[in-house]
Amino acid sequence: MPDKVVVYHNPRCSKSRGVIEILNENGVAAEVIQYLDTPPDKKELKRLMKLLGIEDPRDMMRKGEKEYMENGLDDPDLTLDALLNTIVRYPILLERPIVVKGGKAVIGRPPENVLTLL
Repeated sequence: MPDKVVVYHNPRCSKSRGVIEILNENGVAAEVIQYLDTPPDKKELKRLMKLLGIEDPRDMMRKGEKEYMENGLDDPDLTLDALLNTIVRYPILLERPIVVKGGKAVIGRPPENVLTLL
């Protein structure tokens, strides 16, 4: 049985819609999580970091969002927990889309990044 594909998706985002289109074109049925409606908890964010191969949550954050600046998330003294708690509180900060398959994940920017998982 092939690994399930999960997409953390924002339907208002063109990149996120592009990933869904690429998956559909390749006949890949994905579980779509609209993360603004169903935000991941801190445990899931840690899992996503591991699958993405990153150690700093900022590498999966949208640094241009007002919540990023308003919460001073560029402060190098912030702890991992503080950063993750802020993403949980403001899920708009999570980069999109994030696609997970098996033991790997990619950020779909550009959307063609998803092809590395297929």
